[in-house]
Amino acid sequence: MAIEAQDYDAGAPPSGPGCQECEESRGWWVHLRRCALCGHVGCCDSSPSQHATGHFAQTGHPLMRSYEPGEAWWWDYRTQESLAEGPALAAPLARPDDQPAPGPAGRVPANWRELIHR
Repeated sequence: MAIEAQDYDAGAPPSGPGCQECEESRGWWVHLRRCALCGHVGCCDSSPSQHATGHFAQTGHPLMRSYEPGEAWWWDYRTQESLAEGPALAAPLARPDDQPAPGPAGRVPANWRELIHR
C-alpha cells in the first residue's frame, strides 16, 4: 500500500520527548514511536502499555515512525509491514540523546526485562 498525502502531516511536531500517556501516568517505555499524521509520541509494543498501537486503534492514524536516535524506519498498521522510507516530518525526528531507552530516567524498574512484551 502506498503512502498517501492524507496519511501524514509533514508540519505536525512531535507531542513531546517521550510517550505522552506514559508521561501522564508516570509509566515507562522501552522505545518510542511517532505518529506521522498528528505527531503523537507513544511507546512501542515491547513496552508494558503499548501506547503507539493504542493510538492507532483509537484514531486510525496508520503510519508510525521510529522516534529513536539513529533510526528512520516506519510501520504501516494497515498492512502490518515495516517500511524503509517515508515522508519528511517536522523536527525533532527522535527523542533527546540524553534520554535513555528504556526511559525515562528514574522511572524504569530494575527488573524491566521481565516486564516487557516479546
